[in-house]
Amino acid sequence: MLVRSGDARGYANHGWLRSFHTFSFANYYDPEYMGFRKLRVINEDRVEGGQGFGAHSHRDMEIISYVLEGELAHKDSMGHVEVIRPGDVQRMSAGTGVTHSEFNNAKDKLVHFLQIWIEPEQRGIKPSYEQKNFSIDERQGNWRLVASQDGRDGSVSINQDVNLYAGLFDGGQSATLPTTRYAWLHIARGSAEVNGQVLEAGDAAAFAPDETIALTGRSASEVLLFDLA
Repeated sequence: MLVRSGDARGYANHGWLRSFHTFSFANYYDPEYMGFRKLRVINEDRVEGGQGFGAHSHRDMEIISYVLEGELAHKDSMGHVEVIRPGDVQRMSAGTGVTHSEFNNAKDKLVHFLQIWIEPEQRGIKPSYEQKNFSIDERQGNWRLVASQDGRDGSVSINQDVNLYAGLFDGGQSATLPTTRYAWLHIARGSAEVNGQVLEAGDAAAFAPDETIALTGRSASEVLLFDLA
């Protein structure tokens, strides 16, 4: 297990946006953390009320948004006008090109969310969009599959051989982990004990194929687990 401390991440404060970068992004560059397998970006973003990301474009990237707090308004060039809330998983395949904006319409509340980029298996595909909600009951004390290449078990589909699981674990709570190949585990909120080591919000850990991963919640943790080829 290789631990990536949340305190060691890149950080940018733009006033309206505070962002932690697990991997190299924008002005933050660390040659040792350019990504992990096909996982390229995990940005932990906090957007102030009445602020947001103006229209901007992407190509050939699988983009997942996972809201932890607040509501994120989404608009894109495919005609989607949506609101992303806690429990929602939004997947946007940029493909040949898509323009979108993300905004916090609440004046007095921030939006706290994870922006995740995964390199696609196929480039130049038609852009597409998918959004699904996964209830607290589905994720509490359980590893819920929320994104997969084939969209199985009600997960959103993604153009890459990646399985993404989300789990909520209270103190002392654990669950049997799914079989993983290479794995990246990210503590989104709270804290958990992983292989005997306490990881706090923002911390992450990388695992080699078939390496043991034992997780037990310590304080109302929300955890993402990436299974990667």
